[in-house]
Amino acid sequence: MRALLLGCVVGCAGLFGGCSSTSEDPVPPAEKPPRPTTWHVDGNAIRDPNGRTVILRGVNLAGAHKVKPYLSSFGPDEYTRIRKEWGMNVLRFLVSWTALEPTRGTFDDAYLDELEKRMGWARDAGVFVVLDMHQDLFGEGFLGGNGAPRWACDESRYAAFKPATPWFWGYLDANVMACFDGLWTNTDIRHRLVEGWRRIAQRLVKFDNVLGFDALNEPHWGSHPPDAFERDRLAPFYDEVVAAVRAEAKGWLFFMEPSSARNLGLAMNLPKPTIEGVVYSPHAYDPAAESGDGFDPSHRDPFLFKVADLREEANALGAGLFLGEYGGHVDKPGIVEYMTAAYDAAGMAAASTAYWAHDRDEGYAMLNPDGSEKKILLDVLVRPYPERVAGHLLSYAFDAGSKTATVTFEPDATIEAPTEIVVPARVYPSGVTVDCGGCAIEEAPGLVRLRDVPAARPAVITIRPR
Repeated sequence: MRALLLGCVVGCAGLFGGCSSTSEDPVPPAEKPPRPTTWHVDGNAIRDPNGRTVILRGVNLAGAHKVKPYLSSFGPDEYTRIRKEWGMNVLRFLVSWTALEPTRGTFDDAYLDELEKRMGWARDAGVFVVLDMHQDLFGEGFLGGNGAPRWACDESRYAAFKPATPWFWGYLDANVMACFDGLWTNTDIRHRLVEGWRRIAQRLVKFDNVLGFDALNEPHWGSHPPDAFERDRLAPFYDEVVAAVRAEAKGWLFFMEPSSARNLGLAMNLPKPTIEGVVYSPHAYDPAAESGDGFDPSHRDPFLFKVADLREEANALGAGLFLGEYGGHVDKPGIVEYMTAAYDAAGMAAASTAYWAHDRDEGYAMLNPDGSEKKILLDVLVRPYPERVAGHLLSYAFDAGSKTATVTFEPDATIEAPTEIVVPARVYPSGVTVDCGGCAIEEAPGLVRLRDVPAARPAVITIRPR
């Protein structure tokens, strides 16, 4: 009513100007703004240039990037395998500040050359990339640490450090905390990292499969109060990195991690971003499994609730949701139940995910040291999922017993591009049948494309083995 009265006053210049509430010329509805023609975030979802909701499902590459030579030995065939055999479409690609700037003020062009080469391999394989500036225990100066170069903190801090078991208890060491304090409060040190990001963006902006960047893995609060750290120190740091990166790569999405305190169950206190193109990028681990106990199936519901909470946090931030890490030790009890819970939780939250990690190793790695698959793990990770949805995705699900996949969404008739659902041959060796209420179906290896999905609210797509 207030808007109607205001319109009358403005349009007729007063009570005696002949204003009438029964105009013969109805006010046309406000036009929707044009759809962005680049990757963007809208409706708390990652969207492609056609406006389709996108689910990124993939893997971290790789734990081997943490240490010399800071890159894995995987070649282009492995990138192709990730896409063609496993149906995965994204790499959370670890980059190293130590490798990038081994000597203060000197950036390693050879390392940047190697990054370019691997972005090309991913592009040629049809795989997207999210760049992750990785760290654990601040940096290389601490035994078992990685990330920051030694020059980023005082040598006396490294000498006084006492390693802990498990390794992540080392974050409580006063020397590690002091180095993080230095990163957040020493303008020169912080600006070295920001400049490193600018150099990376400058080199890699030419690759259209590079979707965005994660400014720092699991940022630690140091000695600052954890509940104030994100507001006081982390958000300003993010502002600096985003400005530097987008000066070179304007269209890159920002994959924004909360403080590592969120992994411990503390509240997320990041302020709502004032910029566009933000994807909330927390990690999702079961604490008991992460401590080495394996996964207790009774933890399934708490894990689902945790991811549901992360979705609510993403919504509050006006962001998409990408679980940048989840994973488990293959030789511990409950790995199948754990990874099933992770898939189910992501599906309920319409979230993107990246498994930790694609390596040849023991533990969480997807491959054995000899390069062979860990079959029990790959069988539960390789699953159907909606890669691109012509509308607003509500959820996706998969029943391993019947191999039935469902995708629930609200169709958008203004999107001309098809809905695309990944259907890996590992799951469906004889192909699939699709129930979509009469839509047009096109099959391709490992993929189904759907057009003209009936405008149900919601539409439910069901996929079964042929």
